[in-house]
Amino acid sequence: MSDPAATLAVSRRRWVSLAATCTAAGLVWLAFADLAVAIPNIADEFHSSLSALQWANNAFALVAGSLVIACGKFADVYGRRRMLQLGLALFTGFSVVAALAPDVGTLVIGRALMGVGAALILPASLAIIPPQFSGRAQLTAFGVWQAVAWGGQAVAPAIGGVITDVLDWRWLFWINLPLGIAAFAVVRVFTPESKDEEASSRVDWVGLVTIGLAVFALLYALTDGPDVGWASPLVIGLLVATVVLAIAWVLVEQRVREPLVDLSLFRLRPYDGALTANLMMNLSYAGLSYLLVLWLQNVRDYSPIEAGLMLLPATVGIFAFIPLGGRLDASRGGRFPVVIGLAVLGIGLAVFGALESDTTLWLIGGALVVVGVGLGLLSTPISNTAVGDVPQDLAGTAAGVFKMSSMVGGALGVALLSAFARGFAESDASSAFEKAGLDQADLDQAESALVNSASFSDAIKSLPSDIQGAVTSASIDAFSTGLSRAMAVAALLVLLAAVAVSAIWPRRANRVREPD
Repeated sequence: MSDPAATLAVSRRRWVSLAATCTAAGLVWLAFADLAVAIPNIADEFHSSLSALQWANNAFALVAGSLVIACGKFADVYGRRRMLQLGLALFTGFSVVAALAPDVGTLVIGRALMGVGAALILPASLAIIPPQFSGRAQLTAFGVWQAVAWGGQAVAPAIGGVITDVLDWRWLFWINLPLGIAAFAVVRVFTPESKDEEASSRVDWVGLVTIGLAVFALLYALTDGPDVGWASPLVIGLLVATVVLAIAWVLVEQRVREPLVDLSLFRLRPYDGALTANLMMNLSYAGLSYLLVLWLQNVRDYSPIEAGLMLLPATVGIFAFIPLGGRLDASRGGRFPVVIGLAVLGIGLAVFGALESDTTLWLIGGALVVVGVGLGLLSTPISNTAVGDVPQDLAGTAAGVFKMSSMVGGALGVALLSAFARGFAESDASSAFEKAGLDQADLDQAESALVNSASFSDAIKSLPSDIQGAVTSASIDAFSTGLSRAMAVAALLVLLAAVAVSAIWPRRANRVREPD
């Protein structure tokens, strides 16, 4: 007969462990989403173009997304707690590089190196949950993890805005040190080690390189396309390389003895549905939050604090509906709340498709609440399906693939929707710029700069004051047009994903969960 006191002690330890692992994951998601609100300040300090700053924003997710599958494998082989601790050490250490950056190039390098730590943290922090929790407790633990993940992304602009305005944008990185050290210490004391005892220590380096390069080539093409042109040999070559490398990766994984990813995962149709939904929800929300904070500062002239706070309505929907998503998952299975959540998310994004430079803040806030409702319904069912419902020996790998879809989806959302927004905006403003008499160099600089940045001012300073005003007004209207059309594209993609997930994810009997 078990000792009640010992059972209670174990229960308490696992919840303390969960708090620490969620703190680690929360740091990653804060870092993923808190830089966008500081970009106008960084642009003025470094006199940088929007594309260079987009690299500073995307470098983190690009590296993390490229490595996260391999890091999930490492967690299975070498121990999930060990990889989580290593990730925290790297993440906090490389935050110092970003905090001390003297230029955009160093900032990009610092953010990229932080992504190595993030890639180790995310799959390990998820894969640690099933060995410690089961039944309803496991569902609750996944719900807490997802609440922290989405809460971190939703409040990151507000936190970033406060830090940027009150202290300085460099404190976005300094703050990681005390939090990372505290999480490391608690994980070391309270989290039990777990790994796949039967897993081979052999690493599929060919698979790692091919999938990493495929992701890198795709994101590089989407980030650089608006500047160099979509017909550029570089961009075309990168897109072709993406396809070739992706095919090569699949062929390698089918033939290698110890693959980086066991492709049998993708024969689990609920897993495929959860992966598709996760990719699209991260793509759409990351693109929305990145562009919206820039729009609020450059079109509506709000401070970083104000712009960040204006994204908080999304948290209302997220936190209010995460519990409902979990209950629906327990009673009806994951398919129903995921499909409904995608549909609601698509509706919220469609509202932004009607955005204009003078749109009322009430409408913006309401649309963000709707977006949050969709995210809340989705969050627990997809993580529970993608990690909790796969074979235990594949938990780390499944978590790695799942979080790769999160990071790649987020980076893809910023790159893809920014490319759409800039393309629509440049098309809308080009005639006004040309009529103003800008030469080609100034025209290129104006199109690639933020409206209120030093680079934009430098580009138009040779013009008469009245023409400067007309050019600025045209840029503001074009920014609004670009954002609204990009969000219309995002809404269409999410609604199409809802249809696809409905077809991929089979109907099944209600899942019955025993209390833990």
